[in-house]
Amino acid sequence: MSVSPERQAVEIEGHRLALTHLDRVLFPASGHTKAQVLQYYARIAPVMVAHTADRPASFVRAPEGPGGQSWVAKNPPGGKPRWVRVVPVEHREGVTEQVVIDTTAALVAMANLGAYEVHVPQWTATAGPDGHDRLVLDLDPGPGADLVVCCRVAQRLRQLLDDDGLTAHAVVSGSKGLHLYAPVHAASGRAAGGYAKELAARMMGEHPGLVVVSMARVERRGKVLIDWSQNASAKTTAAPYTVRLREGAPGVAAPVTWDEVAACRDPDELAFTPEQVLDRAETYGDLLAPLTGDATRARLP
Repeated sequence: MSVSPERQAVEIEGHRLALTHLDRVLFPASGHTKAQVLQYYARIAPVMVAHTADRPASFVRAPEGPGGQSWVAKNPPGGKPRWVRVVPVEHREGVTEQVVIDTTAALVAMANLGAYEVHVPQWTATAGPDGHDRLVLDLDPGPGADLVVCCRVAQRLRQLLDDDGLTAHAVVSGSKGLHLYAPVHAASGRAAGGYAKELAARMMGEHPGLVVVSMARVERRGKVLIDWSQNASAKTTAAPYTVRLREGAPGVAAPVTWDEVAACRDPDELAFTPEQVLDRAETYGDLLAPLTGDATRARLP
């Protein structure tokens, strides 16, 4: 996909899209425009869509970038093309329709509407909320801690998961922390969340001065929060490869190798621009490919 300033009509996978406001600068610190973000999504889609396909998506919408108004949206954005797939999802407040990002065209169409940040649950629409197929642990550094500390915590969590027969894969969140994923056989949100909570408690028992499981900020200074709650069926996590809406240059939720995790001594070492993530995908392929297959899935203990 090639775009020119302000507006252009393009065809993606047989669907015509009118891309607008292409010269809008979304990230003033780095100069990234909307056109560059759309180009990133069009090029990363072959690896990203495998991790969003069949999962009801929610979005952080910020049409003018992170410096403007932003909000979380579960309902499809106004102007959604009719060919973009939606699925019904039951929430406490009722049933809503949510977009499924299962094609390059759908991903670009949503970004074109200002839905730049994609979040998905750990279950698919086909399996339903009782069919979680991956476990996630969100490592979030409190004041005085950083990504380097998260990497140390992640290494030990990897060992604990391995002891339980689960294989962990690391993703820098594109913000401050780190996500750990493990493919699992179909499990309920209650079972996945219960195991993740118990694992986080084990880690805190080993390293009470380093790890916390409470959301209370007063308890998080100098420590890493292991957020196990994102395994609940109602919760979502920033999708692998999504752009993150943060001040400064755009962050990306980017897969990293365990060698990179072990070697990290500075948070900037694992902070990647969209262009760098595209280069990494070309070099490494999809480091998260095991999450999308069946051969590596393990049962929760």
